[in-house]
Amino acid sequence: MSSRSWKKKVASDRIQSRLEEVKSVIVKDYVRDTNLNNLPTSTAYRVSGVHIYVDILNLEEMLGTTNVEGETCHRRTLRFLNLHYRAVARILSDIDAIQVDFHNQRLHAVITKPYGNEQERIHRGVALSQLIIDVLKETVEQTDDKLPPAVVRAGIDSGMALAVNNGRRGHREPLFLGRPANLAAKRAGGGEEPGIFMTNSARTIIGLRKVLDEDKSSLSLSEIRASQEKAKLTTTASNVLKSWREDLHANPIGKFTFSSHTPPFSTLDLEKLSPRNSRRQDALSLYADIDRFTDYVTENIDNIENSKDVVRCLHVLRSELHEVLTKDFQGIKVRFIGDCIHGALVEGTAGNTDTQETIETALLCAGALRSSFDLAKNILVKNDIDCNLGLAIGIEYGPISLTRLGIKGEMVRCCISRGVLTSEKEQLRCTGTQTAIGAVAYRNSPQWITEWFDETRIKSGITYQSASEKKNSSQKPQNPNTLLRSATAASTGTSSGLAFSDKPGGPVKPAGFA
Repeated sequence: MSSRSWKKKVASDRIQSRLEEVKSVIVKDYVRDTNLNNLPTSTAYRVSGVHIYVDILNLEEMLGTTNVEGETCHRRTLRFLNLHYRAVARILSDIDAIQVDFHNQRLHAVITKPYGNEQERIHRGVALSQLIIDVLKETVEQTDDKLPPAVVRAGIDSGMALAVNNGRRGHREPLFLGRPANLAAKRAGGGEEPGIFMTNSARTIIGLRKVLDEDKSSLSLSEIRASQEKAKLTTTASNVLKSWREDLHANPIGKFTFSSHTPPFSTLDLEKLSPRNSRRQDALSLYADIDRFTDYVTENIDNIENSKDVVRCLHVLRSELHEVLTKDFQGIKVRFIGDCIHGALVEGTAGNTDTQETIETALLCAGALRSSFDLAKNILVKNDIDCNLGLAIGIEYGPISLTRLGIKGEMVRCCISRGVLTSEKEQLRCTGTQTAIGAVAYRNSPQWITEWFDETRIKSGITYQSASEKKNSSQKPQNPNTLLRSATAASTGTSSGLAFSDKPGGPVKPAGFA
């Protein structure tokens, strides 16, 4: 492994430069037909809207259809997501909703119209959610290996959020921060029961009774129908499906063809990926979430000057997390998801991932992320920008696939695997001072890591200095490549499923299924 390290002076200089970029911030109130795409870094809008999160509940089931996590389950899952993404993107375009993010199984959309009428927007949000549910039940293909329909759960809330730029250098899209986005996401992720789940505050606005448990009380059929009648959407499920099928015929989904990338991931250009040019290899997935940021936005959004500090804080913290991941430790940022960064790291060669070195790099990176985060907070406070925030980090190892979904000109990044789902779950276990490591990564870690973590696989206060000192004081194992098997063995199901060849992998049946 080439040098992967963190230096306080380098980080401090970067943070000071990022802070200078947002020395002057403009916060405006959203008005009719404001274009939120390609917002300048130093500009934000306060937007009153209805936030909808839609989760596809059976993604984990799709990834678990084979005992070995090989190309077959990844290829089927990516095709499954691609079919659904193209249908949902068409729905949002037809009814003039803002597509904020489509991250694997999770969609975030915002409705801002009709302006000045929150009740009608909420009814529209319910009607949109049901339309997505109805369409995704039917977006399946009649193939030799029929994909199942999506099982969908939607969450809805309404209120004021802060819209800022999400992304850097050519990968920019609007990001909405604040309580309505957070609560809609929590309702969508609040259980395994499909349906539409709405916060009590949104229920009250449209005259519905409050419920004791928002995560267990979906909207009734009569409540949904009442909203559909009031929303009067101009498109129907049958119209969407007709257009979707015509689009698939004109622009068929390419076969997902995999090859591995020569480490590190920092040299991989995600914007050049496509179904026919996808990557797949053993690697590590990392989620780092800024803890308490939603409360921070809520506490400050009503005051323009305080909102400016929110923009400064977010820009500085996210930029530095990005630099640590991609520059200091040569990983790749898959995307920002609200105030969370999702990334991936790999060490070794294109043909063979060095399992222990990859996990070791990831834990050092996690420590560096926290060291930079704490340093940035101190610098922000010295500049009279209050930010009492934390950082929760989760990591997991396994085979991952990286690609982009959609059609040319409208493609979104996608990174899927069982490990990706687990790394997010590990992050959710953490408080703002903790780092958690997944079971697979823990079992295959260097000795200094397994000795450092107990059976809970979670630890507080890991910094770059503490991780480096622990590593340096421990004897490194002699044989770090114990997890890997040959690509041929992986394809026949005789290995752990965590390794494969540095060769393009193609389907052996029509329609992209192996």
